This record gives sequence, C-alpha cells and structure tokens, in this order.
Amino acid sequence: MFTTILIFLFVLGLLVLVHEAGHLLAAKRAGVRVDEFAIGFPPKLFSFKRGGTRYALNLIPLGGYVKIKGEQGDHAEDLDSFSAKSPLQRAWILSAGVLMNIALAAVLLTVGFTVGLPQALPDGETPSGGTVASRQVQIVEVVENLPAQKQGIQLGDVVLSIDDTSVKTYQELQGVLDDKLGESVIVKVQRGDELIAYDIVPEILESTGQPGLGVGLIESGTVRYSFPLAVVHGVASTGRLIQAIVVAFYEIIRDLIIGVPVDIEIAGPVGIANLTGIVSRLGFVYILQFTALLSVNLAVINYLPFPALDGGRVLFLLIEKARRKKMNPKVEAATHNIGFAVLLFLIFLVTIRDVSRISEGFSGFISRISGG
Repeated sequence: MFTTILIFLFVLGLLVLVHEAGHLLAAKRAGVRVDEFAIGFPPKLFSFKRGGTRYALNLIPLGGYVKIKGEQGDHAEDLDSFSAKSPLQRAWILSAGVLMNIALAAVLLTVGFTVGLPQALPDGETPSGGTVASRQVQIVEVVENLPAQKQGIQLGDVVLSIDDTSVKTYQELQGVLDDKLGESVIVKVQRGDELIAYDIVPEILESTGQPGLGVGLIESGTVRYSFPLAVVHGVASTGRLIQAIVVAFYEIIRDLIIGVPVDIEIAGPVGIANLTGIVSRLGFVYILQFTALLSVNLAVINYLPFPALDGGRVLFLLIEKARRKKMNPKVEAATHNIGFAVLLFLIFLVTIRDVSRISEGFSGFISRISGG
C-alpha cells in the first residue's frame, strides 16, 4: 500500500509539474511576470525565489498552480501583465500546459517502445519494423457471474497454461478448452510476480457458443523498435490515445444529454490511485504506459470548453476576439469560480463512488476468506 501511494504521488506530481511548467515557460517567453510556481497546495513545505518567481513545494500533493500577473484581468496597463497581451498570446499561455502533457505522453511512449512496450498483437502478427518478445495471452475483460470471475481471475492476468498445457495464442487456449467442457481444469496465471492456479469448470458461453472461462483475451507481446521508429510509434500512439479519449468524452456528454445510461467507467483520485496499485504490480513499462494515458487524459480534460479549465479560458478569449471587446473581468472571474465549484463537486461525487466500489470489493474479499 505504501509503495502504491508513493508511485501514485510521483506520477501525479510529474503530470502536474509538466503541465504547470508549460504555463510557466510560455508566460515567461511572452514577457509575462510569473509570481509563483507551486507543486501541491498550501501550506508550504519550502520555497525559494529566482528570476522574480517564487518556486514552492506544498504539503497537499493533489495538484499545483502558477500565479501569473494579470491573470484575473487586473494590471492591464502593465506590459508584463497577462491581461495586457494579445488574445493569441494569452491563448498560447493557457494552452501550453495541455501541449506539455501531450508531449510528455509522446516521450514516455517513445521510451517505452525503445525498451519494449506491451502491445496487443492482432492475429498474432509481428508489427512492421519491430521485434516481439514474451508473447502471451492476456485477460482484458472478466465477465461477471461466469466461471473466471467467480474463482477470482482478474483483469491483466496472463494465462500460462491449462492443465499443464502451455498456451501462447488464443487458438491454443480455445483448443484445450474445447476438449474440457464440463470438466474441472487447472488454469495457471501470472499476476505481477505471482503465479496463481485456479480450479475452474468451463461452460458454454452465450456470446460465442463455445466452451470458455468468461474472459476477454488478447494476444500480446513486448514490442520494441529502433529509436527512430520508436519516436514515430510514440507520437502515433499518443495521437490514437487523444482520439480515443475525445470520442469517449463525446459519448459521455451525448449519453448524458439524451438520458441514456453512461456505460463508460469514470475514476477520480481514489480510483486512479487504486488503478496505479494494480498497474505497479505488472511492472515498470506498464507504469510508463499508464502515466502516458493519464497525461493525455489530463490534457483532454483541461481543454474541455468548461469554465475554470484551460479550455474554458480559451473559449472566453475566442468570444473576446469575436466581440472585439474584452470580457468583463468580474463576470469572467465569477463564471470560472462557479465552474471550479462544480468541478470540485463532481470530483467529490466520483470519489465517493470510487471509495464505495473499493470498499465493496474489500468486504467481498473478507467475506470469501472468512467463509461468509
């Protein structure tokens, strides 16, 4: 648990540091005075001042901020003020944090592809220009109330063998199960550094009409490229992540508007911390991949056109540009404050759900081991 907390705080701190550094560098580049650059929220642990900016590390490690002169619309007459700059310059400063998070994801995935990154292998084929090691069959979905879920198999487990028959492909696994309908089989899986054996009876699955365990499977392997190709695939993978996350948010918003139940899982800080624990048990490259995913998520969320977010502030600049007249600073500040309050409330609701979900899982675990 302690290791998980440390990894979570490190990952969160890295994402915040990179995001806020984007705002800092863009503001200084534009000649805007930055009064404070802080990681975490007060009270302060320590700070120092350099180049007119106070750099601080604060006690509460759940975010960060940059205090930029004139960000609230004041000091418009000063040349080193944010509010004195053109709409284009202000939009660039506001967007720089998002761009830095996207760049971080591309760098992390490039490093991952250089050392070897877990990837799905459609039809078991080797990607062009790459090399594949450690081919395996990995569980990417565990269906409720089917044999695997009832016995405790988890998302991310790697299937090693069934009744001592090694399996490296989906076809090999299905071939073994086809001969074991109604019979108990020993399924050996790897979970991080653990080797676990489960006694499971396959059953005919409604979705396939074949004997199965009730899991979704992919063939995967550790894919590695030479550095130039790693850069190409790192950037391309970042682009695909952005597209997938934007589509996911579109579907969430669409479903909420038309009143359809949202079937996409949303996690807050507690849920992400729990996921960090699961990922950390899988190994370093999985943490690398997970951090890249979180970085892109942070970028997309921050650029949504919602008050208090970077995207909401850019939206106000676009309105200002269209009106050819500056927004009323008091109206804009009030709008962003209301938006911030709404965001805090949503985070609170999601956190309650995350805690409830984790508590239910813990209660179920206690019940199973106590025979209840």
